[in-house]
Amino acid sequence: MKQGSLFADDKKNNQPLASRMRPKTLENFVGQKHLLGKGQILRELIEQDQLTSFIFWGPPGVGKTTLAEIIAHQSKAYFVQFSAVSSSIRKIREIMKQADSDQEIGQKTIVFIDEIHRFNKAQQDVFLPYVEHGSIILIGATTENPSFEINSALLSRCKVFVLKPLTNDDIILLLKYALKSPEGFGKKTISISGKDLETIAAFSNGDARIALNTLEMAVLNSTKKDTKIIIDPNDLKQLINRTSLLYDKRGEEHYNIISALHKSMRNSDVNAAIYWLSRMLDSGEDPVYIARRLVRFASEDIGLADTKALNLTIDVFQACRYLGMPECDVHLTEAVIYLSLAPKSNAVYKARLKASKDVKNSRNEPVPLQIRNAPTKLMDDLGYGNNYQYAHKKKDKLTTMKTMPPSLEDHEYYFPSEQGNEDRFKKRLAYIKKWHTDHDGI
Repeated sequence: MKQGSLFADDKKNNQPLASRMRPKTLENFVGQKHLLGKGQILRELIEQDQLTSFIFWGPPGVGKTTLAEIIAHQSKAYFVQFSAVSSSIRKIREIMKQADSDQEIGQKTIVFIDEIHRFNKAQQDVFLPYVEHGSIILIGATTENPSFEINSALLSRCKVFVLKPLTNDDIILLLKYALKSPEGFGKKTISISGKDLETIAAFSNGDARIALNTLEMAVLNSTKKDTKIIIDPNDLKQLINRTSLLYDKRGEEHYNIISALHKSMRNSDVNAAIYWLSRMLDSGEDPVYIARRLVRFASEDIGLADTKALNLTIDVFQACRYLGMPECDVHLTEAVIYLSLAPKSNAVYKARLKASKDVKNSRNEPVPLQIRNAPTKLMDDLGYGNNYQYAHKKKDKLTTMKTMPPSLEDHEYYFPSEQGNEDRFKKRLAYIKKWHTDHDGI
């Protein structure tokens, strides 16, 4: 069977299914009930035509562009769409001036910028005065965190709406509608099981475009018997080889997932930690980057509670450098499991922060003379090394000599917990303190 023969009815059917199924009204829009359900704020703003500038932030395929087009149609505004690739500053200024003129005769202009995060600072700045004056209603769509990618001045003048991935139920509803709608496959008789629709929904990972494209490919590659098109589950499996993972190694999701890994290990949730590690590895994250984060975790969140943790993570770091993926995945998993189950203490981390605060807030304290070296006669004459006490010569390996600058003498930084090995360090520290109490001043 020739691919494309299903779309011979009219010229419009040459468009991809995802384009043909793009809804024109809020009633046909699937998902985002938290924004578009009855009585929700965005729906009220659209229906009452009380529009301000918006930023739609969400993953791909959740309806950001579609929603902008519905808003433009509902408000009967002039709709202008910009592309970061083809929109020069000169072209933007020309259209903005036209929008300024149109406003004077009562014509509203909606400017839609898909992937607004791809516009550089200069391009974004051009829109700012027109948004301020109300000459345009700006609607930006982005998959990246607006806090990082959009100029603060422009962002402060826009209401941010967060669009969520579609649920499997949303996707299945959309697929069923595509099978019945004249805009989709309504003129064809297609046999597909409910289980296969669920499979497509799970594969799409909340992305309507992926779901519709997958359904379209399944129909195109299906078996035709008489006038009936039968989608075979085995053929569908060949189209769906792995879930599309949302992960940008330079974007916000990168930091979200490494944060999830770190906090899962800190919470001793070994299963969650393995899951987040696998998300990173299966999305193509650099294993050496993950290993570096584990080395940091070993000292920041475990420290002396388990003195083997740091050694293990250094070994895994080296293994990742030598082996790379896919072989080093088990080494990383081993480290993540160990760190998750190890006793936790952030006493080392807190000691560093506390000492750093003293360093920054106090003057550059001179090193006490008794613990300075005296390699020259002049230094010796100046008293360098006078009254130095050599701990190894003492019975308890402790001395009454002061090693802290006088102004900071009573400051303490390390407060060990009772977790794991650190309980031993806590007892040792208590012994040292008591020894000084008994011997200092004698």
